[in-house]
Amino acid sequence: MTRIFFFLTGFALMVIGFVFIILYLNLLTIGYNFSFYVNFIIRRIECYYTIIGFIIILLTLTIKGDKKHELHI
Repeated sequence: MTRIFFFLTGFALMVIGFVFIILYLNLLTIGYNFSFYVNFIIRRIECYYTIIGFIIILLTLTIKGDKKHELHI
């Protein structure tokens, strides 16, 4: 149950981060270049949610859980 919670939390953080990255793409339409865009999103805390969420999902999928809930047939 905790793995599902952490997976969904990581997924939600990734979605929030990607939404802000896409929203900040509007900077390109008003005349800024791509290097300014990348420099801008690196400095925004909202965009770090994407990286944090990805790390949480990766840890959730790779770390083995305990085997006390395993069925023995």
